[in-house]
Amino acid sequence: MATTNCTITRTATKVFEAIETEEGVGAKVRRSIGTYGLRNLDPFLMLDHTDVSPPAGFSDHPHRGFETVSYMLKGEFEHEDFAGHKGRIGPGDLQWMTAGRGIVHAEVPVTDETEGLQLWVNLPAKHKMMEPRYQELRGVDLPVAEPTPGVHVKLIAGSAFGKVAKVHTLTPICYFDVTMQPDTHVTIPVPSNFNAFVYLMEGAATVGGRDAKQYDAVVLDTIANATTPDSEVHVTTAGDKGARFVVLGGEPIGGALHFPFFSLLCRSWILVLIQTNCRARCPIWPFCHE
Repeated sequence: MATTNCTITRTATKVFEAIETEEGVGAKVRRSIGTYGLRNLDPFLMLDHTDVSPPAGFSDHPHRGFETVSYMLKGEFEHEDFAGHKGRIGPGDLQWMTAGRGIVHAEVPVTDETEGLQLWVNLPAKHKMMEPRYQELRGVDLPVAEPTPGVHVKLIAGSAFGKVAKVHTLTPICYFDVTMQPDTHVTIPVPSNFNAFVYLMEGAATVGGRDAKQYDAVVLDTIANATTPDSEVHVTTAGDKGARFVVLGGEPIGGALHFPFFSLLCRSWILVLIQTNCRARCPIWPFCHE
């Protein structure tokens, strides 16, 4: 970590590969956040890079206490929940679902090949039991910046380079999709009080002083008692293919227990949830058997 002109430069502290594994019904995912390599990165609970083709998919499953952010890179997905909300997202589209007090939904591919990212964002205590809601944006509606020649930044959440994302977040975060041509360099702003992370979907780059390749996750250093609100990470492409990656940063909120599909505040909440689902004979809670 270094400080120049009142801006802190973030450095990489850990680099590891997101290993492919099976999830849902025959789906393949590369999970970075939410593994032994990185159990969580407050306020983020999970990041999956998905590769799904029919008939694979994610059948009915519940969420509670956090938000799921689905960002399509290729192909199309349909989603439907138990309240009747239904829709389809395609390349570049965004679905930001706030599960709040609870929702059951399914997500299935409707094209032969799909690729996307799904991020789970924890909710602050005061929002964990709110009514579920959706924010859905088409790719053409997401703000785009070109801070230097050969660098394209799409803003999913947060602000950078004079642009502000359109989605409203309950947890302060930034989420940028960055595409870089070969032999280019960019400095990405991230608030100094945010935990921050970079995941490479394509190519190779030097991130915060460490080399990273396709499917690598790069964790940036944390800043305790920062004297300035501004920090940044330097990225330079490596090789002749350029790079595409996402930059994630979030303000830590703490205080949550993360069980499969649920993020709640204490064990008593978890026990109540289990008992409630048992009484309802809910077939989707994996730890409940009568």
